[in-house]
Amino acid sequence: MTNYWTETVSRLTPYVPGVQRSGAGIVKLNTNENPYPPSPKVMEAIAAVNGDQLRRYPDPESVALRTALAEYHGLDISQVFVGNGSDEILALAFLAYFTNHKVLQFPDISYSFYPVYCDLYGIQARTVPLSDDYVLPVERFEPNAGGIVFPNPNAPTARAVDESSIAGLLVRHTEQVLLVDEAYADFGATSVVSLVKRFPNLLVSQTYSKGRSLAGMRLGVAFGHPTLIEGLQRVKNSFNSYPVDAVAQAAGIASLGDEAYYRQTIEQILRTRRQAVTDLQNRGFEVLPSAANFLFARAPGDEAGRIFRKLDDAGVLVRYWDKPRLNQWLRISMGTDDEMQRLMSALDA
Repeated sequence: MTNYWTETVSRLTPYVPGVQRSGAGIVKLNTNENPYPPSPKVMEAIAAVNGDQLRRYPDPESVALRTALAEYHGLDISQVFVGNGSDEILALAFLAYFTNHKVLQFPDISYSFYPVYCDLYGIQARTVPLSDDYVLPVERFEPNAGGIVFPNPNAPTARAVDESSIAGLLVRHTEQVLLVDEAYADFGATSVVSLVKRFPNLLVSQTYSKGRSLAGMRLGVAFGHPTLIEGLQRVKNSFNSYPVDAVAQAAGIASLGDEAYYRQTIEQILRTRRQAVTDLQNRGFEVLPSAANFLFARAPGDEAGRIFRKLDDAGVLVRYWDKPRLNQWLRISMGTDDEMQRLMSALDA
């Protein structure tokens, strides 16, 4: 009975995540998850959480985790925010920084949650077109004409903007917030977290879901000037004072403490990505340069939709959008080497 809905809810077109099929024989390459488990130190930290910790509320300010993150990145704790996944942080940031500006600018091909948040909050959106080769020309953003948000590397194209281009944009864009969404930066893009020391209007969001194998834990991070972080804290504490649970805080700290495992996992994914590029090109695909844990690949013969459906029938899940400029491309997450071989065998079949 939708007559109980508000006008806001009625007009929403919600974000649609990748299919979450599971079971014997399913190869899941459609949601950019890490194919490897978290660090053993993370599993030990989770197992060490006791009943007394669980019966009490967690630290609402996540001081221990934020302190560990600040030390890891050479920042002060006042420059660090944590939330229940980076999507929640993005939602809080849109409310904190963009609801009163004339427009919010983001790429025309980008993370599809951005227009959803704009609809939810009544934010006027302006899309900036990618170039023909799917590069984001940051000079196309109009400086100081509203906020700016973009993923780096971009999703679903996997292409990254270099640090100097972002720094140049910040020099020109000084009056509104620039939010750089680094969900996939672990896999090849240069993080601009260090730039928050120079630019008070820069907010950088990251996630533990991809590089650190904690998608099921829901843990996100943001870095920025203390006044930006205070804005997030004010919104968070007006919505949910305890977003990061005790288990997630313990896991987050333990993950930062096992840098060797993290680097080893990333390198394995990069090796798999390099091989997958070669294998797809040998099968007639055009593959964009990737700085992420996925590939954006144009199907031979403009058959992306048919190939997507055939792969699905074979139990190999990839991502496809039946939209202009996207409908001849597949986004393929990096799995294990065995899973990627299953993909190639299914393509051959």
